[in-house]
Amino acid sequence: MATETSIVTVIPVYNHPDTVGHMLRGALDAGLDCILVDDGSSPECARVLDALAADHAPRAMLVRLDVNQGKGSAMIAGMRHAARKGYTHVLQIDADGQHAIADIPAFASLARQHPGSMICGAPIYDDSVPKARLYGRYVTHVWVWINTLSLEIRDSMCGFRVYPLAAALRAIDSADIGKRMEFDIEILVRMFWQGVPFITQRTPVTYPMDGLSHFKAWRDNLLISGMHARMFGGMLLRSPVLVARKMRGWVT
Repeated sequence: MATETSIVTVIPVYNHPDTVGHMLRGALDAGLDCILVDDGSSPECARVLDALAADHAPRAMLVRLDVNQGKGSAMIAGMRHAARKGYTHVLQIDADGQHAIADIPAFASLARQHPGSMICGAPIYDDSVPKARLYGRYVTHVWVWINTLSLEIRDSMCGFRVYPLAAALRAIDSADIGKRMEFDIEILVRMFWQGVPFITQRTPVTYPMDGLSHFKAWRDNLLISGMHARMFGGMLLRSPVLVARKMRGWVT
């Protein structure tokens, strides 16, 4: 059982056989063990994951979901496996190659310096970002700022981040958190409500190396909109606490 800060990378994977190996090697080269979570991938991708786990054992572990359940379900499965193995922190990074593996050490270093904080990536985009996705993100940013009564969460949608694992699991166990793309947003708001501090790390993001995105515009935007509505109700219930916390911050 880990007694100090012990970080493991969790990579949720759904049909990214051409890029996941690159992301795994980035985590391993940064000195972190890695949990690959196969979220019901195709047989081709499943074979790639089997080979990667075998080639890099014991530092690479494979968790498999029999059917596709969504990014949130894959992350929750990876987090619970990490907790069973005694890790204290989970570094989340996507399998599609959009995140800069060169920044993994910077994220890990911040987590070690601030073990009780949530380390969140804030994207630095190049010209590959779809403009519709870019503008849509700002709508979510505004809703997150409303639902936290704070600007502390600079970007809630970047999948490159480090969770203090115990706090993340408390948030997961406290509510029926969304299991697909809305997961990344909702868990941060719920951790903020619990009083977890946030630190932002800027990082380059491209869209994506293999050209495959699993963001489904109608379905995922509908899920995210419903999540924002639920969270707004939760904010209203918690608003006296959130306002009091902000006022204490102004005083200090």
